Amino acid sequence: MTNEVNQFYSSIENAADQSQSALVELFVYFLTFKSGQESATPKQVAECFAACDLVVPGNVSARLSEGLKSKPPKYIKSNGGYKLQRHMREALSRKIGAETVTAQTSATLRGLEQKLPAGADKEFLKEAINCFEVGANRAAIVMTWILAMDHLFAHIIKHKLVDFNAALLKDKGVKIDAITQRDDFTEIKETKFIELCRAAGVVSNDVRKILDQKLGTRNSCAHPSGVTVNKSKVIDFIEDLVDNVILKYST
Repeated sequence: MTNEVNQFYSSIENAADQSQSALVELFVYFLTFKSGQESATPKQVAECFAACDLVVPGNVSARLSEGLKSKPPKYIKSNGGYKLQRHMREALSRKIGAETVTAQTSATLRGLEQKLPAGADKEFLKEAINCFEVGANRAAIVMTWILAMDHLFAHIIKHKLVDFNAALLKDKGVKIDAITQRDDFTEIKETKFIELCRAAGVVSNDVRKILDQKLGTRNSCAHPSGVTVNKSKVIDFIEDLVDNVILKYST
């Protein structure tokens, strides 16, 4: 049981900040829902604390007993032990489920971070993922977009400057007619920059479509609005830009 309960404890967000009473509830959940026992005894709950190298409360029995009298009750007596009332079990199930998904998706994004070589790009992506992990979804999207654009600027200057300037010279809707340094890119609107990247053969048409779509998402996130930015949208945004832009085009 030691490995299983430690894995369960590790899946709890901010586990170190949980009170002992909250951990008692969580360990009852682990024993009766995750491990499939009919009920959990005070001794078994105490063993969970010990297995996770946590201080064992001296009053586990009293905490469980008090939970029978709370309004609404947290526990019910069953088969010589305790199990969670349905409302408590369902609330904890939702909480643990959401935290497990967050942990899994965070690990996926951290895997992308590890694909980048050491340097400024990697550190910037690390901060963007930090934003995602604390729930700052809009910030994660805006930062990843900035990273992707800056990465393309560097790629063009190093590998495709002649082609890009040739496409730029033909376009009459841009104020400048040549890029000589990175700051010059700020003179070009992002929608036009994406068009020029495609015209110059910097990116494929499929990547252009990705950039157009992601620019729309970035625009929705860069200004106050009623749009809900959920985690799945952030994950898709970061994965798409890292895999199809940052890792695809060298600098």
